Amino acid sequence: MAVLAPPLLSMAAMIVSPRLFMRALTALTLAILLSAFPAASAGPGKGPKIDSALQVWKQERSEGRGPERQRVIVRVRPGERRAIVGVLKASGHRVKAEHPLIDAVTVEIPVTALERLANNSKVRSISIDALTRSFQGTAPTSTTLRGTLGIAIRDPKGYGVGVAVVDSGIANSELFGNRIRSFYDFTSGVPQATSPVDPYGHGTHVAALIAANGASPKSPYSGIAPEANLIGLRVLDQAGQGYTSHVISAVEFAIANRLQLGIDIINLSLGHPIYEPAATDPLVQAVEAAVRAGVIVVASAGNYGVNPETGQVGYAGIVSPGNAPSAITVGAVDTKGTITRADDVVAPYSSRGPTWYDGLVKPDVVAPGHALTALSNSSSTLYQQYPNARVSTSGDPNRYLRLSGTSMAAAVTSGVIAIMLETNRNSASAGAPDLPPNAVKAILQFTAITMRDPLNVPYDELTQGAGAINSNGAMEVARRVDVTAPLYEYWMTWQPPPSSTIGTVDYAWAQHLVWGNHLVWGNSVYYHEKGWEESSIWGTLDANHIVWGNVSPYHLVWGNHLVWGNHIVWGNSLVGMVDGSNIIWGTAGTRDHIVWGNLSESDIVGNNGTVANGGTVTGH
Repeated sequence: MAVLAPPLLSMAAMIVSPRLFMRALTALTLAILLSAFPAASAGPGKGPKIDSALQVWKQERSEGRGPERQRVIVRVRPGERRAIVGVLKASGHRVKAEHPLIDAVTVEIPVTALERLANNSKVRSISIDALTRSFQGTAPTSTTLRGTLGIAIRDPKGYGVGVAVVDSGIANSELFGNRIRSFYDFTSGVPQATSPVDPYGHGTHVAALIAANGASPKSPYSGIAPEANLIGLRVLDQAGQGYTSHVISAVEFAIANRLQLGIDIINLSLGHPIYEPAATDPLVQAVEAAVRAGVIVVASAGNYGVNPETGQVGYAGIVSPGNAPSAITVGAVDTKGTITRADDVVAPYSSRGPTWYDGLVKPDVVAPGHALTALSNSSSTLYQQYPNARVSTSGDPNRYLRLSGTSMAAAVTSGVIAIMLETNRNSASAGAPDLPPNAVKAILQFTAITMRDPLNVPYDELTQGAGAINSNGAMEVARRVDVTAPLYEYWMTWQPPPSSTIGTVDYAWAQHLVWGNHLVWGNSVYYHEKGWEESSIWGTLDANHIVWGNVSPYHLVWGNHLVWGNHIVWGNSLVGMVDGSNIIWGTAGTRDHIVWGNLSESDIVGNNGTVANGGTVTGH
């Protein structure tokens, strides 16, 4: 479920109008944007069981427009899946797939059956089976990737770690050696073991950023973890799109076969607009189930961070499954092609938080994602459509593309995590378990480097999460963590200094976590807390949960209301709009441009006190 990644300018044109986007969605040209679709409508809807996209479909049909039938994902109450399948088949509806992992079924139904199905007491929610797409565009420059992450030549390279790339496939290449351990195609709705292929080309680029071996002079573009294993799970077709249900099937397959296939990480450089709360979003629930099973899930934030008409930065553009609380959601950094962090900026197109409906702070971290060169296959759609993005090296038979997007940033993060896992395994006692997903996320955030805009103002957490990932610091903590330490006790062999040297400069770690809706300061990652357990949902906080360090009075702490210094405030719930007018545009690099009250279909309050009824707010 990724889409073809046009050049960033063209991609920006794709997000000019959320209203047009919603119409495209309803016509099912919508896709789970790999990393760059603006979060389309997220309205409350007329029925609590039906998501906002299906509400739009109902309205379209009442006006004689839109398709008569639609693919939907029906989540049912535990133990009722077989009964619902029987009801659907008896009614003549086409059941496409079953999803035991999330108690759901994918079915194609006419609009006339939608309300009747929603009224069935066994049904929990009904969601559109949206097409998914990728988030990438072409870019004119290259970057010194491993250097800016603080990765040294002798550092671990991800040996023995398995990364499942759920994408458009992976093309065979000498740069992957024999490390594509398994390959399955889900584009027909059922997994089929095949030889590795990638007609679209996006998945190959993602996989290469994670694990290509570019050590030889002829192939200089190395992945972050060039010894990691790859498991290709193809869900996108040659046009770079696929159904949400196919992604869910791939995630289910990865969980069921994680031990046999050696899967430690799932990379989801794709996504779709948020149409409903995370608790009922089928793709989010599949991600949460994967994390509970001990698999680390990395997701792209989306490429809907800038208004193409005004150039203003926008908020609330995160896509699903980037809104999954337990996922590691990644935004994109433009490193300017240098090792130093001093000139780095958050890419304007990188989607900002908060998430629709739930108001969660996302992304969790940001990572290099702009102008990254990686392996491509010459017959792929992307390679053929974007000749200006091609990169060649003298005497090298391989083909490369230079792409930008949060898809690329997610891949870089998956590579860094592979290095972290190998680092921890190398220092752990025999038989010790791996770092659990929540602990990996916490370490990435704690050791991240706070980013500042060109005016030297720190980016807010809705833009950068905890900061830019820092492989050097993350490995340092991972090396010292003993997962077998008793709960609530110190689990570090020793406490490393909270800074990293990159190039010739020392950078302080962020030393805080964005735990759901809580910004947490202190030395929390130095202790074996309950929150790091696989059974813990990221963001859940109670008296028996995690004992945190000091919380800075100058930053944010919120429960049902967000109070960001004196600047950002919203009410009990973040509610989107059915018509798709849901991105809040402001001015990049400042904190005085995101003041609004309870978002609803009828009003948005801008930072200058103006109200835009059902429309987009421009700050100053």
